[in-house]
Amino acid sequence: MNISSIVVQVKPENYDAVKEELEASGVCDYHFGEKEKGKMIVTVEGAGVEEEIKKLVRIQTTKGVLAADMMQTYQEELDDAIKELNAADAVPEVLADENIDIRDIKYNGDLKKKDFMGGV
Repeated sequence: MNISSIVVQVKPENYDAVKEELEASGVCDYHFGEKEKGKMIVTVEGAGVEEEIKKLVRIQTTKGVLAADMMQTYQEELDDAIKELNAADAVPEVLADENIDIRDIKYNGDLKKKDFMGGV
């Protein structure tokens, strides 16, 4: 599940109509705004980034909306990946193995190749 906040900019005279349209759309949740400045904060939720982007585009194309930009986002997928990285061992298994002679370790100067043992 992803949740993102969006700042929506409208002309002050269109504020009420846009707010009503967005609330009725089911695309987002209205939280608060400043009519005098023509700014409002809404949030969207989606199963993934694609769904959130579709909702953002829907908001951007709403009559009376001058601009709508994503400001903050929480991505459950990213949170899970960060937890997995934090739980992982920072030292590669081959470097922690005391039975390997350090002279047998081949370093190519590029960790992307990940060939610590010369193909072993």
